[in-house]
Amino acid sequence: MQTQARIVNFGSINIDHVYAVDRFVQPGETVASRQYARHCGGKGLNQSVAAVRAGAEVSHAGRVGHDGRWCRERLIEEGVDTCWLEEVDVPTGHAVIQVEPSGENCIIVEGGANRSIDESQIQRVTDALTPKHWLLVQNEVNDLDRIIAAAHERGIPVALNPTPVTDIIGPPMLCMVDLLFVNATEGAALTGQTSPDAVMDALGELAPDLRIVLTLGARGAIYADVGQRIEKPAPSVKAVDTTAAGDTFVGYFLAAGDEASVALDMAARAAALCATRSGAADAIPSRREVEAFRPSSGTTRR
Repeated sequence: MQTQARIVNFGSINIDHVYAVDRFVQPGETVASRQYARHCGGKGLNQSVAAVRAGAEVSHAGRVGHDGRWCRERLIEEGVDTCWLEEVDVPTGHAVIQVEPSGENCIIVEGGANRSIDESQIQRVTDALTPKHWLLVQNEVNDLDRIIAAAHERGIPVALNPTPVTDIIGPPMLCMVDLLFVNATEGAALTGQTSPDAVMDALGELAPDLRIVLTLGARGAIYADVGQRIEKPAPSVKAVDTTAAGDTFVGYFLAAGDEASVALDMAARAAALCATRSGAADAIPSRREVEAFRPSSGTTRR
């Protein structure tokens, strides 16, 4: 029987303002929204929800403002432990999200309380972890380098989804990371390469021991480590909103265990199902739904 994954997500929480538009706004242009919705979101919250729905034991560390208390309550309802989620006198982070009819989105993020992490909180969280945990992080909180270094010093495996890519993401940080999740845009920003194979090769040169997952949207995903490279085509679905599809992939992959091909398959199916629904955390499917979803697609090893 597979051991339940134990994940501590030191990640962001945002209040998402989602606007359905006919096309993304261009410079100097004003467009009318066809629909508006407000959700709990942020890459951190979405990934925590995905991982717990996938069956992992999940704790969420980070900060929200008083206006984000309802997002904390949402995590608790999902079964996420919030003992390390602090409420502070800073507005909760928020995101402005445009969604086109194709399901594609563009997002502006304001960090808010996510950018108020301090050294004492980092120490409290990492001191409580063991090498049996995974520490999951994104680049939507401050002091990401300190968080990763503190975990690395304690022998805690680190999974990084470096969104958004900034100058802080480089070889010194990547060499302290065990598992890296990037999409095509992020991979190109980190390596200067555009083809998937070249991106994977370049990342492997930057950090030779790094396990890498490159997500390619409708084209699927690729996993690589020092001994193998596995490609997984994406299930064919009609996308409605891709806002949380990438976060769903990360949470499900990390929760699925150490067998890369199994994790890749589970994550690809979960992300595809998520893309068929509107919203962020609300769109993330349950494990039962993912297990029942059996699209026709193959896996290729190289």
